[in-house]
Amino acid sequence: MIDPMIKSAWVALGGDRALLGRLVCVERPGALIARLPVQRLARACVGTCALAAAELGALRAGLDSVPRAVVDDGAVVTAFHSERLLRIDGRAPVNFAPLSRWWRAAYGWVRTHANYPHHRRRLLGALGLPDDAGPEDVERVLLERSALEVEEAVYAAEGLAVALRTPGQWAAHPQAVEVARRPLVERVAIGAPSGRQLPPLERGSGPLLPAAGLRVLDLTRVIAGPVATRTLALLGADVLRVDAPELPELADQHADTGFGKRSATLELAADSGALEELLASADVVVTGYRPGALDRYGLSPEALAERYPGLIVAQLSAWGAYGPWGERRGFDSLVQVATGIAATEGSTMEPGALPVQALDHGTGYLLAAGVLRSLTERSRDGRGRLVRLALARTAHWLTTEAGRDPRPGGPEYEGPEAWLAERDSPLGRLRYARPPVSFTGGPADWATPPVPYGSSPATWS
Repeated sequence: MIDPMIKSAWVALGGDRALLGRLVCVERPGALIARLPVQRLARACVGTCALAAAELGALRAGLDSVPRAVVDDGAVVTAFHSERLLRIDGRAPVNFAPLSRWWRAAYGWVRTHANYPHHRRRLLGALGLPDDAGPEDVERVLLERSALEVEEAVYAAEGLAVALRTPGQWAAHPQAVEVARRPLVERVAIGAPSGRQLPPLERGSGPLLPAAGLRVLDLTRVIAGPVATRTLALLGADVLRVDAPELPELADQHADTGFGKRSATLELAADSGALEELLASADVVVTGYRPGALDRYGLSPEALAERYPGLIVAQLSAWGAYGPWGERRGFDSLVQVATGIAATEGSTMEPGALPVQALDHGTGYLLAAGVLRSLTERSRDGRGRLVRLALARTAHWLTTEAGRDPRPGGPEYEGPEAWLAERDSPLGRLRYARPPVSFTGGPADWATPPVPYGSSPATWS
């Protein structure tokens, strides 16, 4: 029997329900211990992505049937820990900076995010502290203010801080009301029909790569967006990650999500000609900045659809491209705080968290699945697609629509070792989580390791 979460995700992606019979699940209960059914969510997101990949591969290769997709909880759970399991020459990654943590406020709890230097400066500035202030200084100031007061002050300074809310408090919030009205995956055809089609795949001795020949412009950061584009790279796409030179990605984050990609820097305003050259040959544009942040560069879905009919535009945000928080910055840890997840997973003494950053990883695989399904749909009508997901909407799916975890029987998860791999790279010797997206005849690993940040030209290969 297909898990209802898998079914709801596949339906949200516009998939044919009959294809659900091509998905096989290997369940390993108890790998992600939580009050909420986070392991089911992880399985559903990866499983539907694998099924979408198999569907597109069958279409392009002219196969009589869709290959069997397999989702193994062991691979999924390991991949959802990827940023924690990564080792670079034996060194463990740094995932959170000292000022990215929980704090007691005069009333309530508040969580801050200050991994990036510019976010750290904004946080300290909002609190009236100098740039060299430490955790003890922040703690002293926050004990004098309410959590909601801190949230608003830091947001006004374009920093990141969110007050802890219970599920009920979040449900009554205007942003939560807007989030609940939206589908899990927003999908709409955009632009005029075009002649864009991916060429048929010639079957040889190598793996079936559904995204072979696809050019993906990756304008994302942190985890969710880069997980989506890392998955498209696994499936054969030429993925070019582009960052602003003045805002480099965190080194360990870049290493974890950079598999299969190239990395370039580009000043979008100054190098508009180079950007247009990339867009003119792109099949997919994936963005992960807050809604509207890239519109001034001609990167709104409407502008892109008008200039490049047939283009697939995939957008990711924290809170959704709507409602009073539509333009706010956010990360997985902060969305868990606002939406009641941290309260649910915590105790009467202190807030908690999901065992993995499941909103990031899960939304990333759903976004990749949305791109793959859009390419399949474009083969029928020639039209481009806009695909939108939000971490807050994924949180709503987990907290209010998923139901209980049935705790099925099956083999136990005995740790990540069976789903880890090692290889040399320009960054050093890497130990990393193998990709969880799997289908018969598909790739087992990325073709290339991550490259140094900004080491690639801003051109298609």
